[in-house]
Amino acid sequence: MAAKSLNDIKEFTPSSFEDERGDIYTVHKDQEGGLRYNHDKVCTRSGGVLVGIHGDFDTNKFVSCLYGRIYCAIVDYRDDSVDYLKHKTFVLSAENKRQLLIPPGFGNSFLVMSNMCVYLYKLGYSGEYTDCDKQFTLRWDDPKLGIYWPIKNPILSQRDAEAQLL
Repeated sequence: MAAKSLNDIKEFTPSSFEDERGDIYTVHKDQEGGLRYNHDKVCTRSGGVLVGIHGDFDTNKFVSCLYGRIYCAIVDYRDDSVDYLKHKTFVLSAENKRQLLIPPGFGNSFLVMSNMCVYLYKLGYSGEYTDCDKQFTLRWDDPKLGIYWPIKNPILSQRDAEAQLL
C-alpha cells in the first residue's frame, strides 16, 4: 500500500473550446478519480472572503471555481499520513479551469481573490452526508500549518473566526 501523502490530491484541467461567443468545457466526468458523486453544492462568495479549513474523513470532494478567482489551500489532516498537517496551495479560476479531487481527511479552504466567485463542490460519500456540525475546522492562520495567505484581514464566518489553534 502506498504511503498517504499530499500527492493524493489530484489536479485536472479539462479540455475546452473557446471562440468569440465564449467557451465550453466539462466540469466533471465519471472517469475523474474513478468516483461517483451524490451531492453537489454551489457556493457564491464576495471578494476578501476566506472560507476556512473544513473537512471530514468520509467525503471525496471534486472542486472547481466556475466564476472568478480563488486561492485554495488544502491541508492533510490524516494522522497516518507522511504529510500530516502539511498543505498545498492552488489558484483556481474560471480562466484556468483547474479542478481538484480532494480525498477524505483533507481540509479544504479558499480565499476569494476576485470581486465574486462561484465555487462548485461535488461530494461523494457512502452513508449520510457529513455536514458542518460533524466536520473538523482548522484555524486558517494557525502558525503550525504555516499557510501563506495573500490577505491580512479576511472576511470570516463565525465558525472560522472562532476556530481554535492546534
